Amino acid sequence: MAEKKKRVVVVGGGIAGSLLCKTFHKHHHVDFTLIDSKEYFEITWANLRSMVEPSFAKRTLINHHEYLPGASIITSDAIEIDEQHQVSTTSDRQIAFDYLVIATGHMGNHHVTISDRLRQFEADYEKIQSSNTILIVGGGPTGVELAGEIVVDFPAKKVKLVHRGSRLLEFISETAGKKVLDWLTARNVEVILGQSVDLDSSSDGVYSTSNGETIAADCHFKCTSEPIGSSWIKETILKDCLDDHGRLMVDEHLRVKGFANIFAIGDVTDVPELKQGYLAQKHALVVANNLKLLIEGGDEGKMVKYSPATSAMAIVSLGRREALAYIRCVTMIGRIPGLIKSKDLFVGKTRKQLGLKA
Repeated sequence: MAEKKKRVVVVGGGIAGSLLCKTFHKHHHVDFTLIDSKEYFEITWANLRSMVEPSFAKRTLINHHEYLPGASIITSDAIEIDEQHQVSTTSDRQIAFDYLVIATGHMGNHHVTISDRLRQFEADYEKIQSSNTILIVGGGPTGVELAGEIVVDFPAKKVKLVHRGSRLLEFISETAGKKVLDWLTARNVEVILGQSVDLDSSSDGVYSTSNGETIAADCHFKCTSEPIGSSWIKETILKDCLDDHGRLMVDEHLRVKGFANIFAIGDVTDVPELKQGYLAQKHALVVANNLKLLIEGGDEGKMVKYSPATSAMAIVSLGRREALAYIRCVTMIGRIPGLIKSKDLFVGKTRKQLGLKA
């Protein structure tokens, strides 16, 4: 009699969930299902390039079936996890599991299909192209990278960047923030620090800041962080496993605390480290190893422990050729770090991880 396969359900097809699914694809002892709100995996750190070059997105938006041929994929939102070990979706499906992995990250775009997402990039490009003055709200890596993309591809545009913090790139060193500030201002970007913008108060292209100042712009882009994708969990059996920030509390093996068969990976976890794509991928590989051990009847004592990143590391692209790198407390800016990331934005590398052509 054939051994019954273990049912693994993964909720979330972002950077962590997609890599985990690829690891289990065609595993002989696993019958897995991916539940995702959209039909594709998106290489999110390449989005800003796609806003100035929409054709770039054709390599960054990957249908789940392309890298998981023949897999069970449900395009829907998860809304419930019950005591019968089932996940329910908005499409009225109930999927039973032996093991569950939650990888819902942050709330992102709401485009279900690749064609809709491509149209959004085209719309963003048209908005940038038709505007003389562009307002960017947020001075973290997203806001800085978008400003870099625009001033490199559209040097005649006037870019204004407003950030509520006292310096740019607050998640890394003060030196890094100063170097990026100098790079932007050298390219005529107006950077306003210590203020926020009420985007709902705009009238005829005039925006009000928290200090009572006004900023004129033809369009704006909001580049602040999105909410964590865990609001749906508040109505499930895991509701008491969320911390005050809405993140799932996990143990050293990335299991949700109190549940032996439920794991969480990526930005939705309370792991004390920066929320970055390459760290989410590390989560996925740790959980993949632990699931394989459990599914194959191994000793739980041999489960892999995840060690949180203790020091910040980042490469912030500045257009197509330059970047800022912050690695082991060393900061570099210019063409050399740009060679690492800025040309292809790790798109080819990520596609290869999923078994696809670069």
